Amino acid sequence: MVQITRAADLSMVGANGGGWVAPLGTAGPTALGTPPAPWTGLGAISDDGLKYGVDEDHKEFQPWGVTSAFRTQITKSVRTFGLTLWETNSPIVKSIMFRVPVADLAPGTDGTARFAETASPSPDRRAWYFLVADGDTMSGFYVPSGEVTDRSDVTYKSEEMAGYDIKVTAYPDSANNTVYHTFTAKISNVPKEPATLKS
Repeated sequence: MVQITRAADLSMVGANGGGWVAPLGTAGPTALGTPPAPWTGLGAISDDGLKYGVDEDHKEFQPWGVTSAFRTQITKSVRTFGLTLWETNSPIVKSIMFRVPVADLAPGTDGTARFAETASPSPDRRAWYFLVADGDTMSGFYVPSGEVTDRSDVTYKSEEMAGYDIKVTAYPDSANNTVYHTFTAKISNVPKEPATLKS
């Protein structure tokens, strides 16, 4: 019988996590965990967690007289991050949702902040950092240049938390990289199977 080693300590459940944003050009965190200023936290994220999306297209080249592909060429490769922000009255969250500089959302003397949505929005690229944690196991995703490219409808009702459901698209940096990954590297604690004695 084949013995298959399964290491639960090398698996991961997205039990906790967070997101941060910083001005475009901000260097990525040097360690897993909460990044320092100028990174600003996005606050509470819905229990749907973080969705890391891979959107790829390819072209298959099939030789004449052959039924399988001879070569495949990737023609599109996009990385996205999806999440729902629950702290909708946070200035940084408003800033992200409505493409407004956070400085423009400072309250006036009456304690009320005001802004208008433009009919001709400009690009709003920022640096992003996402962290997923499962106990002491963590995975970090640094996006040096990302932009919110999709926003879902916002529902306000008594039995539902209002949230900004957004998708962040990662763009290539000067090194042609879109996402930088860091993770807790572990060696399995599963004991090795004892050698089988031959009779």
